[in-house]
Amino acid sequence: MNEAATPALALSGVSKVFARGKQTVRALADVTMRVPAGGVTGLIGPDGAGKTTLMRLATALMLADTGRIEVLGIDARAEPLAVQSSVGYMPQRFGLYEDLTVQENLDLYADLQAVPHSERPQRYAELMHMTGLGAFTGRLAGHLSGGMKQKLGLACTLVRSPRLLLLDEPTVGVDPVSRRELWAIVYRLVREHDVSVLLSTAYLDEAQRCDEVILLHEGRILGQQPPAAFSRPLQGRVFRVSAGLNKRRLQRRLGDAPVVLDALIEGETIRVIVTAGTSREQLAACVAGLPALRLEAVPPCFEDAFIAMLQTRDPGATPLPGAPSAAGGPADEVVIAVHDLSRRFGDFYAVKGISFSARRGEIFGLLGANGAGKSTTFRMLCGLLPASGGNLQVAGVDLRRAAARARARIGYMAQRFSLYGHLSVLENLHFFASAYGLAGSERRTRIGWALRDFGLEDVKDAASADLPLGYKQRLALAAALMHRPEILFLDEPTSGVDPLARREFWRHINALAESGVTVLVTTHFMDEANYCDRLVIMADGEILAAGTPETMKAHFRTPERPDPTMEDTFIGLIEKHQSAAPAT
Repeated sequence: MNEAATPALALSGVSKVFARGKQTVRALADVTMRVPAGGVTGLIGPDGAGKTTLMRLATALMLADTGRIEVLGIDARAEPLAVQSSVGYMPQRFGLYEDLTVQENLDLYADLQAVPHSERPQRYAELMHMTGLGAFTGRLAGHLSGGMKQKLGLACTLVRSPRLLLLDEPTVGVDPVSRRELWAIVYRLVREHDVSVLLSTAYLDEAQRCDEVILLHEGRILGQQPPAAFSRPLQGRVFRVSAGLNKRRLQRRLGDAPVVLDALIEGETIRVIVTAGTSREQLAACVAGLPALRLEAVPPCFEDAFIAMLQTRDPGATPLPGAPSAAGGPADEVVIAVHDLSRRFGDFYAVKGISFSARRGEIFGLLGANGAGKSTTFRMLCGLLPASGGNLQVAGVDLRRAAARARARIGYMAQRFSLYGHLSVLENLHFFASAYGLAGSERRTRIGWALRDFGLEDVKDAASADLPLGYKQRLALAAALMHRPEILFLDEPTSGVDPLARREFWRHINALAESGVTVLVTTHFMDEANYCDRLVIMADGEILAAGTPETMKAHFRTPERPDPTMEDTFIGLIEKHQSAAPAT
């Protein structure tokens, strides 16, 4: 990158305030920053940090209250149309038209951006080659997988070649293979087309791929530098801990230690960040007496730095009142049993004869590429979609005969926020308590628990549609747990949520599993697969592999890669499956 060149984006003293009912929300506060030309800059921060507001200001879609914004040397306030003709912007929810084909979406966006007809064929051919969508131009956008939709959204953003590309969490909700493909496209744009990129992401491993990272928190810049510079001060403060103890219990014990800032399950070990000045011996003393105790210092990564800068100590989740385990069966009882399960839509099989089981108090993962059949399987297990074939039992109930009886014993958190946006947090909780038949003191107790344990007391009167994503997630989980279900289904519950909120979420889930609740979860965050006791990985409606995270990773251990991650394992399985599939 040429630091002396005109920056791709420059903000000086920029502030933006929004009115929300009777309150005002300061989205950005006196922000001054520069995005260098000719590279990839990451915009990182927790939910509500101001990332989307900053991007919308940079595209001149809104104006700052104070300060000056220059985009490619153009004053955004004085010449907003010139800015918009020079940049490409892909928001979190890109507006594809799902009843139009891939080609029709491209044509529509080319019309909107006034791309000359003579230039379109060459541009389309390049974009289809770049995204791998050339064979799907006649397919309806609504029939594409999540990853393919994201790539089409990026192609539509690029129908007119921009000098600056703004991507607001482009990889949210897509599987690791699609994430890797999207990053390859970004690198190619920078390398071959001299495009400058500002990209926000909830995946902090992606931040490490950026040339520079801008860390934003509560509307203020905390730092701007290469990712390694953020993590360097944590040398000697990050450890990997293992012991002859259940990994969730070991995580909880370490997390309760005063010298521990963060404890994260990583495979069969716990990754620990200690407070400044804490020695290895002090950490060891916190877990003294455990069998087979092992502490290993490890290099810090960007996520460690993010957590160390922003984490505040939390004593953990309040125990769930009246935990289901009090009336539950033995710990090894099978509570979900699936045998030869299929689901057909016309001639297309979304799920093809899969079989698995989950036990009481187990966290069971259902992983797969976009379009693998995970959500279809979830909907069948929740009684929301009838199976085409096979047998499935949930909580001892045959779902093909008594789905309503089974639904009373399960909680379900959908992939997309599905509560009532026009109702307040408190009104949503009252509604779901009523729907589950709770009344009187029991309803008051459960609502009080939800407000307290999920940190919703301060926002109880806010409309749920206006909440930051992390708070929406808290509310959705609280509503799913209102009736103390024995089984909890979580369909990509942390998609788009920042690492702080994800840690908080998993503290609740781990506590539920310890109390005897069975949790079935889908996720695209491969590090979250480490929380699972067992899991299956799906592709094209079939199960490719089943077992514990450790046994799966063992299959991809090599001398060159002695400690493969779950993402390595996932990509390896998908590539092996794709290479074995017959050509179409």
